[in-house]
Amino acid sequence: MSTPNLKRNKKPWPTKKAMEQVYEMNLWGTNNTKFYSGEGSHNPTIVKPYLSAVRSFLTSFKNPLSVCDLGCGDFNIGKELVEFTKNYIAVDIVEDLIEENKVIFKKSNLEFQQLDIAADDLPKTDCVIIRQVLQHLSNIEVQHIVKKLYNYRYIILTEHLPSGNFTPNKDIISGQGIRLKKQSGINLLVVPFNFKVKYVKELVAIDLKNNLGVIVTNLYEV
Repeated sequence: MSTPNLKRNKKPWPTKKAMEQVYEMNLWGTNNTKFYSGEGSHNPTIVKPYLSAVRSFLTSFKNPLSVCDLGCGDFNIGKELVEFTKNYIAVDIVEDLIEENKVIFKKSNLEFQQLDIAADDLPKTDCVIIRQVLQHLSNIEVQHIVKKLYNYRYIILTEHLPSGNFTPNKDIISGQGIRLKKQSGINLLVVPFNFKVKYVKELVAIDLKNNLGVIVTNLYEV
């Protein structure tokens, strides 16, 4: 599979070092592997409904879609979706994680790339998956990503949101928790992002109970 000529735009964001530290210090927990992307990628209560919803979407097409997974993490989720795609490009900002994934996961239609999704050009595919990634990023980084989302026909976006009413898109410093601690969460359709789409559909919402919020996956058609 050919790799596009990617242009890197250097930005002084702390995201790369912060994400490297997350894995080095097991800040999302551990399962006795070198890299662990946390309960959100491993808890069956969260993972199974998500996979069911995304598989249903991907298999609804006569001709399989090409997919880019932005923030693939330890690939516990992505490995279950590859077979339903024409080709699957999995991206993460942590270089050692990507190199580890290349060793563990091998499919003829699977490719891994190390990229900063806010600063770098992104692979061109039919569909992009962004699963609990934007919640970790500053608003300026999210704005840079949103501009690139217009290059895709479908976006499957998952975010951890507060239960009930909340003020969307409060800014944070990348890598220092998520907006939930500010009783906020990402909504791309409102200020300051104002993402314009033709269609939006909620694919699945997982209530975590005990005031821990809800993990919502939306499908956008651009």
